[in-house]
Amino acid sequence: MRFFSIRKGGRTKMKKLWMMVLLLALCAGCGTGQTQDDAENAAPGTEVSQTDGYTEGKYFIDVDSSSTMFKVVSAVLNVENGEMTADLTLSGQGYGYLYMGTGEEAQQAPAEEYIGYIEGADGAYTYTVPVAALDQEIDCAAWSIKKEAWYDRVLVFRSETIRPWVEDGTYTVEATLEGGGGKSTITSPLTLTIQNGQMTARIEWSSPYYDYMVVDFVEYLPVNTEGNSVFEIPVKLDTPIEITADTIAMSEPHEIDYVLTLSGDTLQKA
Repeated sequence: MRFFSIRKGGRTKMKKLWMMVLLLALCAGCGTGQTQDDAENAAPGTEVSQTDGYTEGKYFIDVDSSSTMFKVVSAVLNVENGEMTADLTLSGQGYGYLYMGTGEEAQQAPAEEYIGYIEGADGAYTYTVPVAALDQEIDCAAWSIKKEAWYDRVLVFRSETIRPWVEDGTYTVEATLEGGGGKSTITSPLTLTIQNGQMTARIEWSSPYYDYMVVDFVEYLPVNTEGNSVFEIPVKLDTPIEITADTIAMSEPHEIDYVLTLSGDTLQKA
């Protein structure tokens, strides 16, 4: 503990100092994300979680990873009994276990604290991990099956991306497309498939001359060989998605930038 010497205006400055300490003490209990008004205004039969103010249930959420070798393709946040967990589906099958801590801590921890995966019908690995807080860096160690070693990762669960959870299945949804001068359009409503929390949209263009699309730096090829160009790309509801489509309708191929948005309010079971 540090002690400060107040040389000038001792009493006045000491009084101000104690007022600041008192104010900080009063504010220490704030920031729980839950107020009395929140609880009173909640819908009947709905419990309000003490954790970050979210009602109990499931939500889609985006997760930032410190490593491209540890890519979270989908995450479902579970809020229950004032605690949060997340079902993380990774892009690969290289990790046998996760541990919420550093690799060094994982080496010292008992094996029963390691978090195994559940393999989905599509072969994807999903791990259910505790979430201590949103919008904060959280250590996560991953055990490499091939290297037989722990690797340190850092995850951030981004609260601004939280959106309603939808069960797996096939849906239709209205879509809007901006950019490109308005010469080409896409079919709307389009077909949306949700599997393990990952959404894939079937995009059909009004032209047969698109030979590839780029979404989040990944190139996608058409899934058909006749008729208008059709692609299947990863998407999110109510989130503007920047896409690039290459057309060969002109004398030379041209990449054209668009913004695609899917309206969650129009989502219907197919």
